[in-house]
Amino acid sequence: MHECISIHVGQAGVQIGNSCWELYCLEHGILPTDQMPVTRPSWWGEDSFTTFFSEMGSGKHMPRAVFIDLEPTVIDE
Repeated sequence: MHECISIHVGQAGVQIGNSCWELYCLEHGILPTDQMPVTRPSWWGEDSFTTFFSEMGSGKHMPRAVFIDLEPTVIDE
């Protein structure tokens, strides 16, 4: 299994990264609470999310990403 780490640099990179991660969450069924729903469609597969997300011990799924910008207001959005 391959794992990807996304690095988003600067204002434009952070804003595009936020949009990308929102889409990744929708595509892989990750809820806004960082949890996966109990019932999932069969076409999702069992571990398709592990390429972009790490599963924490609490059951939350955290994105493998680094956001870098000198202006904190963009990252705080």
